[in-house]
Order: sequence, then structure tokens, then C-alpha cells
Amino acid sequence: MDTTSTEWPRRFDVITIIFNPNSTGDAPKLARELHDELTPRLPGTDIRLTPTEHAGHAIDLARKAASAGNALIVSVSGDGGYNEVVNGVMSSGSDDAVCAVLAAGNANDHSRVTGRKPLAEAIIEGHVRRIDLLRISIGPAGTDAVYAHSYIGFGLTPVMAIDLEKGSKGAIKEMFSVARTFRKFKPFEIRQSDGERRAFDSLVFANISQMAKYATLSEAGDQPTDGKFEVITFPHMAKWRILLTALRATTKGLGDQPSYAQYRFSTLKPMPYQLDGEVKSVEAATDITIESVPRALSILG
Repeated sequence: MDTTSTEWPRRFDVITIIFNPNSTGDAPKLARELHDELTPRLPGTDIRLTPTEHAGHAIDLARKAASAGNALIVSVSGDGGYNEVVNGVMSSGSDDAVCAVLAAGNANDHSRVTGRKPLAEAIIEGHVRRIDLLRISIGPAGTDAVYAHSYIGFGLTPVMAIDLEKGSKGAIKEMFSVARTFRKFKPFEIRQSDGERRAFDSLVFANISQMAKYATLSEAGDQPTDGKFEVITFPHMAKWRILLTALRATTKGLGDQPSYAQYRFSTLKPMPYQLDGEVKSVEAATDITIESVPRALSILG
């Protein structure tokens, strides 16, 4: 599979920089700095600062920007904000739009793992490459599909994320929130494609090799370009064993994990899941299909 960048520098008609103006982090400042750095170096390019107005707005903004043609859409955000931009671009139908992410906020796994150089430098150089995406279909394969750039998680990961959203910010309070959730956590069951029911504490479909800043999920390469994803399973086990496994992920890593191009199962009860940091939910008795979409997204960075 050819994963090399384009042979000539790409120049865009419009660069749209999408950010949350109410971010508790540094997104507005970083967005302005990127705009000010690019403007004198790309004369003739329309460089737009585009703030979001509400949750989910980045999807609409990215879709509109991509539909204009020969566009670069930059998300100044964490993984969740970038997920919205990616889904907006994918829903636009454009075959020449390019995405990029400038890390802001707390969760920046995709930028940290796949980034090759400072974003402004990459935009000036204009070398575009393509990466795989994950697609999750709720119901029959291909229906109600949304995309993930990095991972999709069921079980412990989204449950902890929900509790952190309810709790107060701050490292100490977050630590106690995670500990409280972990004590109360119960495993979930799914029906796999072979008809067998299995209980898990965690089930993660990973398009990148690391998540949560320090955890190494697999020994796969950092660039998601092989047309497959890794499946990291924590079968139901004693809580002390979960802690040991999590510790191993943050120190030695979890080693080689099985790779799939598609993975199918059915839910038995309503349950949450996490899509690049964004928590969503699925009803009971629902068919779920996770699949890799090879070379689906053009990116810079």
C-alpha cells in the first residue's frame, strides 16, 4: 500500500481553523497564533478563524468548509473536537479536503502519536498523506455510521469518562473520581459474531498504538495505514488484575494484539461507548460493526 505523501507541495484556496472560543484550555490563543503565523507565509490563501457556537457545531462547520473544494480544515482541539471535524469532512462527500489537528486541551492522543512536525511547518510544506479511519455502524453494517480517528472503547473507559464529566476538575478530585468509579464498575456482556456470549471489563478498537497519554496498547506502528485495527480485550477478571494490566500498559506496554479489518458483535443491554474521547450510548439488542476504512482521510502534520 502506498502511504507516501504527495510529490508536490499542496496549496489550498481556503484554510479554515476551527476552535472552541469557550475552551477552558488554550485553544483560542493557539488558533490565533496559527492564523497569524500562516497569513504572511501563504499570501493569496484565505485563512479563516472559525469559532464553534455549541457542541457538535464543528461537524457542520467542517462539512461546509470541505464542500467548498481545495480546502484544509484545522481543528484546534483535543481528540473529541478533532473527531467532529473528521466526521464533518467525511460527510461532505469531498474527495480533496484535507484535515489537520493542532493539539489543545487534555486528550491529544492522535496528535501525539501520529504527528511528525510542527503543524505550521507541515502546512507550509504542504505534503499530504492518507490514513485509515475506524467506522462504527449501529445496526446493519453501513447504517448510522460514524468515524473515529483513533479508538472506540466499550466498558471501563467510557464509564470512567462519564464519571469524570460529572465530577469536578482538578487532578486530585479526578483521581478520587476514577477510584470511586473503578470500585463500582461491573463487567458487560456481548454476543459475538459466532453466537457466544462473553463478559468483558474493557473492549477497545484501536487505530493508533497509544492512548491516555502513557498507555501503549499494542506494538503496531504509529501511523494507521495498514487497513486494520487492533482489538485490546480485558476479559472479566478480578479488579487487582485489571490494575496490574493497566500498569503494564503504562510501563512495558501490552505487546502484540490481534488485528482485524472488521469486528462484529451485538449488545445485550444498553451501554455507553467512547469515540475518540466523546461518550455516546447504544441500546440493547443492537448489532455493532467496527471496520477499518483504508486511506479514508487526507491529513497534514
